[in-house]
Order: sequence, then C-alpha cells, then structure tokens
Amino acid sequence: MRKVTLTLSAIALALSLNGAAMAKVHMPEVVSQGVTVTELAHQQPIKWVSVAEIEKSLEGQAPMAVGFDIDDTFWFSSPGFYRVKLEYSPNDFSYLKNPEFWEKMNNEWDKFSMPKQVGIDLVQMHLKRGDTVYFITGRTQTKTETCVTKYVQEGLNIPA
Repeated sequence: MRKVTLTLSAIALALSLNGAAMAKVHMPEVVSQGVTVTELAHQQPIKWVSVAEIEKSLEGQAPMAVGFDIDDTFWFSSPGFYRVKLEYSPNDFSYLKNPEFWEKMNNEWDKFSMPKQVGIDLVQMHLKRGDTVYFITGRTQTKTETCVTKYVQEGLNIPA
C-alpha cells in the first residue's frame, strides 16, 4: 500500500510540475526588434537646428499655437528642485509627492531657476511671428502660485 501511495504521489507531482511548465504566457503580437551594435555604430550625426533656421522654415506659414515644457527645457530649474530634495527627502524622490514641496517650489524656490538663452530666443521668435505660445508643466498644482508664471514671463521677456 505504501508503494502505491508513493507511486501515485510521484505521478501527481510530475503531472503538476508539467502543468506549471506549460503555463500560457501572453506575448504581444509585435515585439520590438531593438537595435544591433552595427546599427548603433552607423547612426547619423545629430543635426543641430538654430532658432534662425526654425524661423526661416516657418516663413509664409500662418501663425500657429506652440507649446513648450518649462522645467529643464526652457527653464533651468534643477537648482530649485535639488534644494527642495535636500530638505524633504535627500535619499529618494518621495519629495515629488509631498504637497509642501510643491507649495515651496511654485511660490518661493523657483527664484533659483534660470531661463535658458535659447528658450528666450525661441519664444521671442514665435511671439514676433504672432504665434500663440503655451507653456506646459508636469508640476503638481498648488493652492497658490506666485513664482512660476511671474518668473517665466519675466525670464523669457514675455510682454504682460
């Protein structure tokens, strides 16, 4: 009887392991092939574009709406973020979910942010063309906001 029990247990174990190995895994229909080392070695050089080239490419086109990100695109805001990170969570990024951080960043510490010259030039080019310029941010909304709009407007020389 004992041999029968052991044999049946071994068969049951083998069948259960086989079933686990045959589990269906969902695979997407299209899987990115990625790139090879050869393809990486044959990349084309970067073509930097100046504001003057952008302006020339827009000649004859009707005014348009353009949108630009603020933080670390037009605005070098890393110093403010770094300052807050040191105060609220020096060892991780949990400060980004802290409402007190956003209140300070949006109302006080944006004064540590600096406009980038290319941002000033690009915004001025679009304003001169009659384009509508929008600024986009992923910042968390706060009850008050005294710095962001003011400093972006002043820093990028946008008329009131």
